[in-house]
Amino acid sequence: MARTPIVLIAVSLLLSAAIPKDSGAQIHRSTLHDYRVVPVASGLQNPWGIAFLPGGDILVTEKPGRLRIIREGRLLPDAVPGIPEVLAQGQGGLLDVQPHPDFATNRLIYITYSKPYTDLEGARTVLIRGTFQEDVLTNIEELFSAQAVGRGHYGSRIAFDGNGYVFITAGDRQAPSRGDLYAHPAQDLSNHHGVVVRLHDDGRIPADNPFVGTAGALGEIWSYGHRNPQGLAFHPMTGDLWANEHGPQGGDELNVVLPGRNYGWPVIGYGVNYGSGTTIHEGTLKEGMESPKHFWVPSIATSGLMIYTGDKFPAWRGNIFVGGLGGEQLSRLTIDGQTVLNEETLFQRMGRIRDVRQGPDGYVYLAIDDRRGGPAGIVRLEPAGAR
Repeated sequence: MARTPIVLIAVSLLLSAAIPKDSGAQIHRSTLHDYRVVPVASGLQNPWGIAFLPGGDILVTEKPGRLRIIREGRLLPDAVPGIPEVLAQGQGGLLDVQPHPDFATNRLIYITYSKPYTDLEGARTVLIRGTFQEDVLTNIEELFSAQAVGRGHYGSRIAFDGNGYVFITAGDRQAPSRGDLYAHPAQDLSNHHGVVVRLHDDGRIPADNPFVGTAGALGEIWSYGHRNPQGLAFHPMTGDLWANEHGPQGGDELNVVLPGRNYGWPVIGYGVNYGSGTTIHEGTLKEGMESPKHFWVPSIATSGLMIYTGDKFPAWRGNIFVGGLGGEQLSRLTIDGQTVLNEETLFQRMGRIRDVRQGPDGYVYLAIDDRRGGPAGIVRLEPAGAR
C-alpha cells in the first residue's frame, strides 16, 4: 500500500509529458485518448472540403464558390482564381476538393460543385479537374456531369483508390417517393440519382464497371440506391470503400460500397417522413438490397468520413470517424473487418462538422460549418494524453 502514491506520481508524470506544452486549449476526455481542439483557420464561410498538398498547404472549399489556401498556419486573403460559376443556393455550391495521388508531379486537383443547369431546374453534380500551380487553377476539364438535376442532395465526395480510378458520390436530388417505391429514380440505372460513380482519373468509363453493356444503364455507375452520400473513403489497410449517407428523419447509414449493389433507397431503410413521422419504406431488409453496417436513429446528418492511420492517436488506428451536421458531433467507430463493434461520440455541440480528414502530421482535422451564424473554420484535434 505504501507504494501506491509513487505509482500515481509516475503515471501523472507520464501523462504530463504527453500533453503539448504550448496549448492552453481545454482538454476533452474520451475513452482511449484525451485531446485538445486547436484552431487552424477562421474567417471561412461555409467550409465544405479539406485537402492536403505536398509541401504543407491546405486547400479548403467554401460553398459560396471560393477555393482558399491555408499556408504556414495562415489563411491567405485571396481566393484561388479560375473556379467556375457555381449555384450557391441551399445545399449547393463549391463542394469537395482532392489532389490527384500523383499531384507532386502532375499538379492536378479534382473538384465537385453544383453546376447551374437551368433557372427552373437547379443544378447538377459535376466533377472537374485542373492544374493547380502558383496558386492559380488552369486547364479545367469537366470529367463528369450527373444526369440528375435539382437543388439539394448533391452527394459530391471524391475518393481515389490508388489504382488510377476516381470515385464520386451523387445524391438522389430530393426526388420524392410517389406511390411505387421501386419507381423512384434512385432505383433506376438510367440516371445518376443516388449513385456512386467510378471513372478512370481522366474521366473515361472503365470497361469493367458493373453495368457496362447493360441495356438502359449508365456505364459509370458503380453502385446505386443511395440517398445522399456525403462521406467516402478507402480503408488504407483493407481496401474497402466506406460511405456514409443521410437518411430522412432517422436512418443515416454507414455502408461498405460494393460494385453493382443496390443500397435500397427508398425501398428499405430506418427513417420516416419529416414532420409527420409516417412510413417511407416497406421495411429494413430485402433480398437483393444491401443493409448498412451501422445506422443512426435519430439522425446525426452524416458528412465527411475518414479512417485513421496516424501516430498521434495510436489507440484510434483503424477507427472510422464520421462528422455530424445536425448532431454537431464527431462519431468514432471501432471496426473488425466490416463489422462495427462500438461507437463513441466526440466533439459535441461545437458546430456542424462538414468534413473530417487526417493530416500528414497525424492530427485529425475538421471543417466546421455553422449555419446559425456561429464560428466557421478549420480546427484540429491534438493529443492531450492517453487514458
